[in-house]
Amino acid sequence: MKISELLNENNVLLDLEAIDKYEIINALVEVVSKSNKVLDRDKVKNCVLEREKVLSTGVGKGFAVPHGKTDAVTEIVVAFAITKNPVDYEALDDQPVRLVFLIIGRDSLVSSHIKLLSRISRLMNNEDFRESLLNSNSVSEVLDHFKKEEANYFDIS
Repeated sequence: MKISELLNENNVLLDLEAIDKYEIINALVEVVSKSNKVLDRDKVKNCVLEREKVLSTGVGKGFAVPHGKTDAVTEIVVAFAITKNPVDYEALDDQPVRLVFLIIGRDSLVSSHIKLLSRISRLMNNEDFRESLLNSNSVSEVLDHFKKEEANYFDIS
């Protein structure tokens, strides 16, 4: 599953203004809710918030990956945001975040969900890639960075 095929002009936000992780999550849930793959926006939001209660999805290095599984989607949906300013996300390293990748999967597609989480985490571990995203001036530039970085890391044929 290619991240670059899941992301598009409609599910990437630049310069998102938010004061906390809940505003970020709300904005990203609103983005994915516009997809016909989302059957129930409130269920999607609740599954992410429930997962967040277990342990912060602010994984460190200025990156967070809120996620959840629910029957309220027909297949995996994603959204990505770069915040305008660093946001306290209660991250595991106590550092604020600016890069946030939302993943919502179906309860029955656990394997795909885990593979996608792993792929995103691997990409985001690259400091140069994170910097290139933060320096992006447009959504198309963000999408290009994902395509290039994914091609460098994974056999995506």
